[in-house]
Amino acid sequence: MSGTGSDLRGRLTDGLYGLGWGAVKKLPERAAATLFRTLADQVWKRRGKSVLRLESNLARVVPHADAARLAELSKAGMRSYMRYWMESFRLPTWSPERIKASIDVRDAHRLTEGMDTGRGVILALPHLGNWDLAGAWVTTDLKVPFTTVAERLRPETLYDRFVAYRQGLGMEVLPHNGGAAFGTLARRLRAGGLVCLVADRDLSASGVEVDFFGDTARMPAGPALLAQQTGALLLPVTLWYDGTPVMGAQVHPPVPVPETGSRTEKTSSMTQALADAFATGIAEHPEDWHMLQRLWLSDLDPQGESP
Repeated sequence: MSGTGSDLRGRLTDGLYGLGWGAVKKLPERAAATLFRTLADQVWKRRGKSVLRLESNLARVVPHADAARLAELSKAGMRSYMRYWMESFRLPTWSPERIKASIDVRDAHRLTEGMDTGRGVILALPHLGNWDLAGAWVTTDLKVPFTTVAERLRPETLYDRFVAYRQGLGMEVLPHNGGAAFGTLARRLRAGGLVCLVADRDLSASGVEVDFFGDTARMPAGPALLAQQTGALLLPVTLWYDGTPVMGAQVHPPVPVPETGSRTEKTSSMTQALADAFATGIAEHPEDWHMLQRLWLSDLDPQGESP
């Protein structure tokens, strides 16, 4: 019986995303923005698990905030999150000129100069702003294709929708299935290619423990391991909405591979450096951090599982 219910929920979810990509892009811009802002406010008012988790996470980012300030931040956070979805549903219809005009990238030379060396570049991002828009800017304005990884979703048709959406923006999308994906990413980098990875949450056994806003979290080892094994440049990137139609982006200084230490020690050091760069961007724009899940180890249940 539970399987039947799960299948039904999966089909419903898939249908809703299909409706989003099919209908939202046809709405006038102002109507779409108003719709998603209203939806964000309604979700926020219900104070469901996702909103409460977002507020709990934001309490670590802004530790001196009182209840009123946290509520204000979580409301702004839900609006930012829904803006991400509104833009994502409409991105396939945007022209290259519209994409270019919708993002202001600071220190983009770190990316372009890195690509010019031919050594390969890894961009690592947290769940800030709209990473799909940033990816579309890379493929349309810089005209650089890149490879990324997508988590397997259920039902399979929903995963296929996300893959088709990102492929339509010029991305090569690999399923997150362990060694096979890692090997392909490494080959792309050794050929001088670009890899983009969202890298601020990993609750698997292979996740690297980092200090993040004063407590322990796990982040993926992949970016650091790829940089070590391929010689690729590792660049943290943070994104934010600044209250205008334009999204800001910051390409941070590269994370170097330590000259000494074991592979484990190097990976730990590099992943901590990524976490520090992410924390800088998140602290500056906490309302644009779309972390609606448990992240810190002390927030997990005794078995170390996420909800």
